[in-house]
Amino acid sequence: MQIEMAIVAIILFYVFTKTGKISVSKLIADNEIYLRKLKEEDYDFYVRAKYGDKVNADILFNKRIKNTLTLMLLAFVVFLRNLTYVYVIVIIVVGIFYFKSSYLNLKKYYKSHLNEIDTMLPYYLKGLEILIQHYTVPVAIGKSLEDAPAIFKDGLNELINQINAGDNSIEPYMTFARTYPVRDSMRMMRLLYRLSLGRQERKQEQLLAFSKTISNLQQKARETKYKNRLDKMESKTMQMLIATGVGTMILIVLSVLIIMNI
Repeated sequence: MQIEMAIVAIILFYVFTKTGKISVSKLIADNEIYLRKLKEEDYDFYVRAKYGDKVNADILFNKRIKNTLTLMLLAFVVFLRNLTYVYVIVIIVVGIFYFKSSYLNLKKYYKSHLNEIDTMLPYYLKGLEILIQHYTVPVAIGKSLEDAPAIFKDGLNELINQINAGDNSIEPYMTFARTYPVRDSMRMMRLLYRLSLGRQERKQEQLLAFSKTISNLQQKARETKYKNRLDKMESKTMQMLIATGVGTMILIVLSVLIIMNI
């Protein structure tokens, strides 16, 4: 009887949700200020790292909250008849696990593509360096937007908007670095800010220093990339050797057993 009641409750919940009688989205919208406190500080960055500007991080987070609440509500309906403190704890744990799983998947994606994402900034800045030879730093950033990696476009737009609004301090550059905490982003943004302050007669000298720093970062990225490839090849070779060794031992043992039986 309990299973039948749970099935009926789930069907009713689905029908009420589809007809708008129950709106989880409205519940989330009404409590958005409080629910935002559940968002991890680097969640937006990981979303951009995986999807670029194709996905809105806030919409994805709201969907994440909605799915978690729906799952917990359905679990509550299933355990409703024999609800105890233990089942309540189970429902909460399931909800937390499900809520965190999507964040952990994004983080896992970033770690698996760490070198690729980290090298995007130095290569972007290398292209920016050519534009800076002919334009001021803010104008050069604006002209580079079309060819900039998708992950950085929103942050670059915000950087330009802050500068155009009259903020000539280092803060717009540091905001970008904090929003995109890739390798050496803080250092590169400081260099870019100092370059924006340089006098025209010292511009070539500063550009040379800027170019040298970017080249060093690119070289470091290439070395890391090759090292990761080498480690991966060594790991696969070791696995193959172990598998071959174990297979050979099994064949030897089987052969000995067959000979002994003969």
